[in-house]
Amino acid sequence: MKFEMSNKPLNIFSFSSLTDIVMLLLIFFLLTSQFVIQTGVNVKLPGAKNNEQATPSRLIVSITADERIFIGNQEISLEELAGRIATTKRQLKDANLIIRADKDVNINIVIKTIDAAKGVGIDKFTIETEQESF
Repeated sequence: MKFEMSNKPLNIFSFSSLTDIVMLLLIFFLLTSQFVIQTGVNVKLPGAKNNEQATPSRLIVSITADERIFIGNQEISLEELAGRIATTKRQLKDANLIIRADKDVNINIVIKTIDAAKGVGIDKFTIETEQESF
């Protein structure tokens, strides 16, 4: 009995295994990446060891170390804050406010920000922090 063996190269290359690997990598990177909306305002957030991930929101108020207040990337005064939060809330249809206050900011400004938001009907607040290393 004689067996034939050929060392001919394959004429067809199957892409099915390659597409499977690419799809798995895509799913892996989508699941492990963080979808966080960052504003262009530079703020040093306070640290916390028991930090939880905030619910995603586009209604973000940033307070810098020199006590300047921003909604998104627009600077506003403390007197305009309630009106701008109400306008932004109607546009975005979002009832969760994220406060990104610098760690050196006076707590009085944060309280006034929360008070202004409560005045326009926002009941959910998140004060954003950074994960502190052990």
